[in-house]
Amino acid sequence: MTGGRDVARAIDALRRGWTVTVDGTAYLGVETADDAALAVFDAPGRADLLISGPRAVTLKLANQREAVPTGPVLIERTSWIDLAEAVAIADPARDLSNPLKGPFRAGAAPSGAEAAIQLTRLAGLLPALFAGGTPGADAVHLLSGDIFFTVDQPSVSVASRARLPIEQAEKAEIVAFRTLGDPAEHVALVIGQPTGVPPLVRLHSECLTGDVLGSLKCDCGPQLDGALEAIAEAGWGILLYLRQEGRGIGLINKLRAYALQDQGFDTVDANLRLGFGDDERRFAVAARMLEALGQPEVRLLTNNPRKVAGLEAAGIHVRERVPLQRGLNPHNRAYLDTKRTRSGHAL
Repeated sequence: MTGGRDVARAIDALRRGWTVTVDGTAYLGVETADDAALAVFDAPGRADLLISGPRAVTLKLANQREAVPTGPVLIERTSWIDLAEAVAIADPARDLSNPLKGPFRAGAAPSGAEAAIQLTRLAGLLPALFAGGTPGADAVHLLSGDIFFTVDQPSVSVASRARLPIEQAEKAEIVAFRTLGDPAEHVALVIGQPTGVPPLVRLHSECLTGDVLGSLKCDCGPQLDGALEAIAEAGWGILLYLRQEGRGIGLINKLRAYALQDQGFDTVDANLRLGFGDDERRFAVAARMLEALGQPEVRLLTNNPRKVAGLEAAGIHVRERVPLQRGLNPHNRAYLDTKRTRSGHAL
């Protein structure tokens, strides 16, 4: 395997509209391509279109192939599937007002397709790629294992730490982490001093709209404040602030999901229409951060059983789940109901 640094280079390449290869197949991101780049990529013949399984289900394509319906699906490109049409296939924003053309023919996805789709998710792009064209001279070459290893077994190191008194606790320290292959910089806020018992820990996924702008569409801002208050009251604990905006789909895709919610879709269905799972977050990086802080056992402040399972699977023992009830308002009532009924949250 080439390692996390090449995964980081591939993420940058996709964002810039450049090509990458995974297991020998060349890919070009649909969202960041332009006509000139696609013409070069198509030079030997029209490249096909790869979309994620959830998006294929929305387009009624998954039943055309004998495979797991949530796996990637390859759409055979015909003459009318140009760049604009490919973007329309990938982006559900206008699904209701402008029904898609068709019919589409679904073919067998190439080796490494799932890893290539995972790479778009890491890049914060719509999970759709032109596949099988000509790679550029500067293309980044990866194997599937490079991508999955970076996600499932992250290499975390402490980059910096400093005293940071906060409103809830004057005795606090902020610790910044770097992760090989991941451009995001995660941080931990350590409140108080170890007391000999497992710390009260909150895994808080970044939410610009809720944490900073005070959005009423979610409960993130109040939960962040409530977690800091609870940890300070306990006298000892850690808040991990994870750069996993929008349940791991990124800020831009989260705002796309908001637009779909305005059309009447709930949080889960909006993510699925975009081509993502209902929750794309992974918590192995949180486990490695806790290990770096010398905390293999925690009391977890959460309503989400997936966080408990994610930490346990990554080697951190969760002695106790501590509920956190904050932030209900008329604007987010349906959102919280969806988290409870469809995502299994214990609200």
